[in-house]
Amino acid sequence: MRHGKKINHLGRKTAHRKSMLANMASSLIEHKRINTTVAKAKALKVFVEPLVTKSKVDTTHNRRIVFSKLRDKYAVAELFREVAPKVGDRPGGYTRIIKLGNRLGDNADMAMIELVDFNETYNVNKPEKKKSTRRAGKKKAETTDAPKAEDSKQEDQEGKKEE
Repeated sequence: MRHGKKINHLGRKTAHRKSMLANMASSLIEHKRINTTVAKAKALKVFVEPLVTKSKVDTTHNRRIVFSKLRDKYAVAELFREVAPKVGDRPGGYTRIIKLGNRLGDNADMAMIELVDFNETYNVNKPEKKKSTRRAGKKKAETTDAPKAEDSKQEDQEGKKEE
């Protein structure tokens, strides 16, 4: 039974796993996308996303928390300067995992993990969605035009009556 086993140990001892994830996270923040195995990409996603959430509020305390996990001051600076402003309005889901196939040497499942807002191919031609309403816009315009015409006719008739 796997009760209470939430993290993938990736076949490594704790210190090695934490160092590896910190290095991979620094590389991801620096290069915006990296290629790795699917299992490592999934573990990295769980590791990086809370750090990106912390970076949305730029305080000394949050910087220190992120630095304690990443252990790379250049990656922390990049995260707070460039990544955080771009993902500020996003409520979560900062990374995307794209499966690439199998590695030639050992047939391992490979994947590319990337920061979502930094991929220009997906974000270039997205037109903004039109706000759909249940009320018909043209009918409303026509009904507003009709009373104006009637009002002008009534004013003309009142003007004639006064004369």
